[in-house]
Amino acid sequence: MELTAGIGLKPQHFADALQARHKGLWFEVHPENYYMDGGPRLDGLLEIAAHRPVSLHGVSLSLAADAPPDPRQLQRLVKLAARVRPALLSEHLAWSAWRGQYQPDLLPFPRTDAALDRIVDNVCRVQDALGQRIAIENPSHYLPLDEHRWDEIDFLAALVARSGCGLLLDINNVQVSAHNLGFDPCQWLARFPVEAIMEIHLAGNETDHGGSGLLIDSHGAPIDEAVWSLYALLIARAGPRPTLIERDDDVPSLAELLLERDRAQRLLEDARRQPSRRAA
Repeated sequence: MELTAGIGLKPQHFADALQARHKGLWFEVHPENYYMDGGPRLDGLLEIAAHRPVSLHGVSLSLAADAPPDPRQLQRLVKLAARVRPALLSEHLAWSAWRGQYQPDLLPFPRTDAALDRIVDNVCRVQDALGQRIAIENPSHYLPLDEHRWDEIDFLAALVARSGCGLLLDINNVQVSAHNLGFDPCQWLARFPVEAIMEIHLAGNETDHGGSGLLIDSHGAPIDEAVWSLYALLIARAGPRPTLIERDDDVPSLAELLLERDRAQRLLEDARRQPSRRAA
């Protein structure tokens, strides 16, 4: 099945997901929630995977850490992937583990030559273990880091060239970062290496309630209209790509999520009817 627009799947939606008949619909889960040998949650995922394409979107490999991925975590991912046979695999360009301690967040890092070398090595380790190319997601940014030595787009392009990975372009992360750091998201997207895009994410954001004025990548709200506009701009240039609706907090019914999914689907169908404007 060709992947068009999909939804981040939660266990409370398993029954409704099995009944959905939307053409091209697919689902994505965080694999860490299914690292068990059995039980109703894993059984539910495997039943879904028998009927619909499933993507595994990891949050814990800590690829930007100053150490290789935890071999136990990696082996759990390999084992789950062998059972699910995912259509796509992805991870974040961030770190969350340090000297045996895990931080429940996706933390930033300075884009240096040393960081690039380390991340290339970690991505290659993961791809070798899985026997499959993975997509790396661009992060959300909240504060500038003085230690950066690489432009973000150049860093991502170098990571793709050296590791053979693909990219997961999170449009909401672009909008959040552009607001917080003060750059033009349209110009940023115009430079993005669209040939490497394996997947696109769309999600909601919220303004920090503490009064900082920052946008927060909350995944707890409907997709912002500015994100929809950037998405339309991107796929007009890049052409249709598998697109996921992400919602991880204040999760509504599957029917409500399908309304956002159907909007993305219509945009993808419009883009398919138009010739891509991407430069060679």
